[in-house]
Amino acid sequence: MSSQKPTVIIADDHPILLKGLYDFLSDMGLDIIGMANEGQSALDLIIKFNPQLAILDMEMPKKTGLEIAADCKKLGLSTKVILLTLHKEIYLYHQAKELNLSGYILKEFALDDLSKAVSKVLAGGQFFSEKIFEGLKENKYQSGENPLTPSEVKILRLLADGLSTKEIANKLFISERTVDKHRSNMIVKLQLEKKHNSLLIWAQKNRDIID
Repeated sequence: MSSQKPTVIIADDHPILLKGLYDFLSDMGLDIIGMANEGQSALDLIIKFNPQLAILDMEMPKKTGLEIAADCKKLGLSTKVILLTLHKEIYLYHQAKELNLSGYILKEFALDDLSKAVSKVLAGGQFFSEKIFEGLKENKYQSGENPLTPSEVKILRLLADGLSTKEIANKLFISERTVDKHRSNMIVKLQLEKKHNSLLIWAQKNRDIID
C-alpha cells in the first residue's frame, strides 16, 4: 500500500465551516487538493483532479451537493461523495442510494461522524449519520394512528407522476369528487398546510417512500 495521503476536495458556502473542515481533515492526514464555496467550481475541481473523496455541502449556490453527485455519476467519475446536510429526511437516504453516494453526514454531528465516515468510505463502505433515521424506522404514514389507505397511496403515486385530479379519477375509475375527498383526508393525515399544492409537493419529495 502506498504511503500517499488520500486526496479530497471540499466545498461549503460558509467560510468558517470550510476552514473547520480543512483543518479537521488535514489533522486526519488527508491531502486537501481543492476547496470551493459553490457547487459549479466544486464539480470543476472534481473533474480536474479526480480526488478519491469529495466532501460537499448539500445546499450551495450554482449547484447543490446532490446535483454534483448526479453529475459525477453521469460522468462515470470514481470520486466518492459524502454530503453534509442539515436535514434528517429519509428521502435523502433513498436518493443517496440512487446516486451511489458514499454517505450523508448531519452538520450538527459532523465532527463526531466525519472521521468514522472518511475511514469507512475510503475502505469502500458507506456511512450515514444515524440521526437521519430517527423516528423514521417505521413508515410513519402507513402506520400509526391514521394510516393512509392503499387507495390514498395509489393516488399519491399518481400525483407524484404529475397527473391531475381528473386524470387520476379516469385512471382509477372513480369520480373527481372521490379523488378530492381522498386528497383532503391525506392533507389532514399528513398534517400538511391546507394549500392546493401541498400534497403534490409532499408526494414528489417523498417519492421513494410511496413507491
